[in-house]
Amino acid sequence: MSVSASEPAPDPKIQTIEELHEYLYKGLQLEHATLPPYLTALYSLHPGKNSDAWHVIRVVAVEEMLHLTLVANVMNAVGGTPDLTKPNFVPNYPTRLPCGPDYFEVHLRPFSQEALDTFLKIEKPVEADTEEDRFVPVDWAALGLTSNGAAPSSEKLAELEESGATFGLVPGEPTERFLSIGEFYEEIIRGINHLEDQARKAGKTIFTGDPARQVTPEYFYSGGGDVIKVTGRDTAVAALTLVAEQGEGLHGGIFDSQDEIAHYYRFQQLEKGRYYQKGDEPGEPSGPDLNVDWDAVYPVKPDIKLADLAGDPEILAAAREFNQFYATFLTSINLAFNGQPDLLLKAVWEMFRMRDSMHRLVRNPLTGHPGANAGPTFELSKEAGS
Repeated sequence: MSVSASEPAPDPKIQTIEELHEYLYKGLQLEHATLPPYLTALYSLHPGKNSDAWHVIRVVAVEEMLHLTLVANVMNAVGGTPDLTKPNFVPNYPTRLPCGPDYFEVHLRPFSQEALDTFLKIEKPVEADTEEDRFVPVDWAALGLTSNGAAPSSEKLAELEESGATFGLVPGEPTERFLSIGEFYEEIIRGINHLEDQARKAGKTIFTGDPARQVTPEYFYSGGGDVIKVTGRDTAVAALTLVAEQGEGLHGGIFDSQDEIAHYYRFQQLEKGRYYQKGDEPGEPSGPDLNVDWDAVYPVKPDIKLADLAGDPEILAAAREFNQFYATFLTSINLAFNGQPDLLLKAVWEMFRMRDSMHRLVRNPLTGHPGANAGPTFELSKEAGS
């Protein structure tokens, strides 16, 4: 939603720099939360087959890394400290997206029509018609957090937050969620503008972060958009706008401001069986055919847990090894966002080295689970020292 020039801008929910840091941390969680589902679907594809699906999902995964980097750059610019190693940073799947709509859950699934449907819901462009429509009430019963649908007490909420159960709630507004990811980022942009306006009245700025902590374009190559160095209001807004545009096609645009296809429309190509090209209307791609083989996929057990691998000691060991590998991967990214940006190039490369570790899992049938193969669990909280 955008407010017209004749209308007074509504008060943002972000009123302090600390609240801005909280929202940006949720942004980091949000961008990361899509990576395990996308990687699980990607590496469940049979090697050498489904090249179109492989390309689409791989590009989206790399661009999620770009989005993670852009949010970290904004956080560093306003004096925050990105931390991808906090307890419960990685959600327990299935999960709801941080701060986004809660009418669907995000699962770890092999590539399938069900997985694609979830990906489309994640990236769906939805813009509110009115200010009130930007928010939807939390369905506590659907989340399994209360039996009668009433909001928990503040004490219970604090307990749930500590356990990671309130992974998706809006900071400071535990009874609401945003209608869409785009509206979530719109709120952060409003908060930045509000806080910067207030600071300038006092001859100050909220952009007090160390410029050396910025990840600049030479440290990240994705082929799908450029890193933006955040030095002030304009570049912060540009970075967050790119995240929303490239993800869900903000305002419904198929192509973002850097001329890349938004994620929603990338995934829709798999649904429609055809590529988008310039001049197309949403929902009507007219480019070359795109072929999907829904059967050329390893049958990974959805939302698999370490407990499911008790009957297969070697597979259990491989799953634990993968979780440690992933914890190290996040630690490398965290160091990159905290003053060692050269580590990011290696981390992106490591993300695709995970293929070998993934394949050691997804190619193996599970004992006691007929027709299901192993897969990554992403249970970092279950691993000692992660």
